[in-house]
Amino acid sequence: MSIDETRDRLIAAALAHVPFDGWTGRALRAGAADLGLDPALAANAFPGGPAELLEAFSADIDRRMLAALEARDLKAMKHRHRVATAVRARLELLAPQREAVRRGLSFLTLPRNAALGAKCLYRSVDAIWHAAGDTSTDYNFYTKRLLLAGVYSATLLFWLNDESEGFAETWAFLDRRLAEVVRLGGGLGRVLGGLLDLPDRILRARPRAARL
Repeated sequence: MSIDETRDRLIAAALAHVPFDGWTGRALRAGAADLGLDPALAANAFPGGPAELLEAFSADIDRRMLAALEARDLKAMKHRHRVATAVRARLELLAPQREAVRRGLSFLTLPRNAALGAKCLYRSVDAIWHAAGDTSTDYNFYTKRLLLAGVYSATLLFWLNDESEGFAETWAFLDRRLAEVVRLGGGLGRVLGGLLDLPDRILRARPRAARL
């Protein structure tokens, strides 16, 4: 069995224990025991421990989301609807592991895990925008990901406590947040664009300032 296969099996096995043990070494060891794997092999598969296990789980959901979106005719949709479809696809994949996601958010709120949380969030929103067909390379690239990070985070928190049938209230919440982004995006984009252009403007102004 390859290391990638071992990691995939361990993620699935450990997830059964995360709701009770959290994202801990104990959950990882319990998953290894379920598979009949040597604990040393499990430790070798995830040398970064629970943090690496959680990151691998998040990355796996991103890959599965992209695979699911390939079967959808996103090109026939407006960009806003493409993004909504991608966010919804990701949350639907997470639905069977909602308690593990809740424990994951608690894990990522710890100061030592803040960088990991930002990394996972960025990778997810970047994947969503690429799936939506985003080809921007200027300041809009950063604006879109910044805005979607806020929308996705808020929607994820809402979804964790949503008991409506089929998460209908979450999808309505998501639509409202995206509508707000459409209204706010232009102004924020101009602000970020101005900030990113600031170094160039300073450099252009330096010769004149020197003469004065």
